[in-house]
Amino acid sequence: MMATSATDRLKVTVAQFTVACEPERNLEIIDDLAAKAAAQGARLLVLPEGLIARDGDDDAFAAAHAQPLDGPFVQGLRRISANRGITLMGTVHIAGDPDDADPDEVGNVSGNTVVVSENHMANGPAPEKPEKERAETGSAGQEPAVGRGSRVSNMFLVIRDGGIAASYRKLHLYDAFSAWESDVVRPGNELPPIVDIDGWKIGVMTCYDVRFPETARSLAVRGADAIVVSAAWVRGPAKEYHWALMTAARAVENTCYVLACSEVSKRNIGCSRIIGPLGEVIARAGNSSAEMITATLDRTVLVEARRSLPVLENRRFADPQLR
Repeated sequence: MMATSATDRLKVTVAQFTVACEPERNLEIIDDLAAKAAAQGARLLVLPEGLIARDGDDDAFAAAHAQPLDGPFVQGLRRISANRGITLMGTVHIAGDPDDADPDEVGNVSGNTVVVSENHMANGPAPEKPEKERAETGSAGQEPAVGRGSRVSNMFLVIRDGGIAASYRKLHLYDAFSAWESDVVRPGNELPPIVDIDGWKIGVMTCYDVRFPETARSLAVRGADAIVVSAAWVRGPAKEYHWALMTAARAVENTCYVLACSEVSKRNIGCSRIIGPLGEVIARAGNSSAEMITATLDRTVLVEARRSLPVLENRRFADPQLR
């Protein structure tokens, strides 16, 4: 039998909840979740997309309540991480240009969390939608709360020991199923990073990214053992099926664990999942209420999956790059 060490197993918690309209209330919820996860021995707490504020079916609400990277909400997340001794992952809407942020706010190393990333620049902005569609999809004929000239960033944050260990701006904006995220959010232009947590390489993605296999593959070929998906997956015909199908596919096609968390509300499905490297569901949440699910990632299971199904070694295509 293979001997195990502390880094061979990583306990993780995925927590779905309904994001409230009030940022202060959301910090209270996250603090409670972090305390419970840490008490169970979890080293990582995965949270949904758009943590600062949400209001039902108002797609622009989260962006309209964006805050600076050094604003009170992110500061609150940093305090929670420091006080509870757990790494937090989730997304927030950030106002202003994050490229102008204080370098002390977003570092490449925090504690023993090491960031591994690549810098590939995208060519140009997200495609514009036709004027007719833009008018039809507006809210009660009104302009979005945030104009295209002042769009915000949908930013995935990794927060550990009170510091921002890594950040990632969502690459693939949700311009689908009659929604136009690009009205209020600017796209990122770099591949998502990988962070090291207790010897485990964890890659990150945001919601709609999961529909693009190249995103997950870019993480796997750079060494990811697990992939975290922070989402607000919108309800609709076949949407729960798509979520289950694609999170499992991203796991098995890359022989990675997948930790997928969606907000749960009248708008979003919940259905958070922890999936093993051969696509098996280890833990799952329902579609109607707040819920925490916990599992232990096992290095022996990962190694055996990659030995029996060496897709990363057998592949013939080049590594994904942004265009």
